[in-house]
Amino acid sequence: MLRYHNLSEELQERILEDRKNHVVNPYAFRDEDILRRNMEHDRPKLWRPAFVRDVEKIMHIPFYNRYADKTQVFSLYKNDDISRRSLHVQFVSRIARNIGSMLGLNLDLIEAISLGHDIGHTPFGHAGERKLDALYYEETGRHFNHNIQSARVLDQLLHQNISLQTLDGIICHNGEMELQEYRPRPYSDFQEFDRRVEACYLDRAANKALVPATLEACVMRVSDIIAYLGKDRQDAIRLNLFDEEPNYTGGKIGTTNAEIINNMIVNLVENSYGKPYLKMDPDYFEAFSNGKEENYKMIYGNGAVDQVYREQIDPMLEEVYQRLLTDAKAHDRNSVLYKHHIDYIRKLTQYNQSITVNYEETEPNMIVVDYIASMTDDYFIDLYNYLFPKGRHQVNYIGYFDDL
Repeated sequence: MLRYHNLSEELQERILEDRKNHVVNPYAFRDEDILRRNMEHDRPKLWRPAFVRDVEKIMHIPFYNRYADKTQVFSLYKNDDISRRSLHVQFVSRIARNIGSMLGLNLDLIEAISLGHDIGHTPFGHAGERKLDALYYEETGRHFNHNIQSARVLDQLLHQNISLQTLDGIICHNGEMELQEYRPRPYSDFQEFDRRVEACYLDRAANKALVPATLEACVMRVSDIIAYLGKDRQDAIRLNLFDEEPNYTGGKIGTTNAEIINNMIVNLVENSYGKPYLKMDPDYFEAFSNGKEENYKMIYGNGAVDQVYREQIDPMLEEVYQRLLTDAKAHDRNSVLYKHHIDYIRKLTQYNQSITVNYEETEPNMIVVDYIASMTDDYFIDLYNYLFPKGRHQVNYIGYFDDL
């Protein structure tokens, strides 16, 4: 039986009374405190407030389009009912704005972080991320993390003059790390941001140690997990991943997508309203953590899901990486790397007068990483077949009627 929890009557009355009296949350990030690298540009206007500019910048770059064909969890399925990364970021945004609205936080900042947090994600989900990290590390001793790459795309690759607060929320969104309490650690300069980013390239542990600077970023971080926990279960069932539906533990948060979203929002708001942190009850946190662990055991670690990555996608990524790296080192202007990536970046940024560095002079491995991380699943498969028409590896998509 489905169980949906409600906010206490006392808190509901308090929220309504505060709204009636126009009470402002002192812990919400204020638009007037926004910080950009170039404060002379992108000044807020009545019809385009501070963080609305970030939202629109993110939504209008071509990389945002590519969310539509990037794996969330399940690759190589022709099925319009399962989540792609485009749907995931919308779910995150909706859940985070719901929580933020109840807490009186800055909803535009929440939306900007949510929509941009996976913009640098690889094709083939976290499996693609792990392999790209291994390849990049083997060549350079540096790590690839999709959250850092998301900030790089917006800040260093396309030079969008995105705010520090949005970029911080993006690098700190690590949706693999659930906490019972999320307490922001504010800072207010790009030097600290750049230091944090560089540390993540050098040390794997640094990425896990990131703490958001704003309460809005904390909300988005926990919403990232809420958004995929139940939805991934829906998708697994839709794809007939199990012989019989798993018996999830549930606990306080429930087992279905709708229960998890409702109950987590309710408990977070109940424990966090009017406070400088985000918190859930211990029994909710226990159920939340157990639910994620069960997903790893039953879905993400499922042999059927993992096999295609190990046997086909990983070796394809390795071959493509090495071929692109050869072209990058040779400065082969006739290569697909130049025509589809380097020249493309140049065209996207040609009118940006703030750019002082020639992207072509970027370290070759970084250029290759930028290119591969920007790819959709289908583009990568087509690129592999283009570069290696007689390649040893191939993947077969599971079609709409293959289970009939």
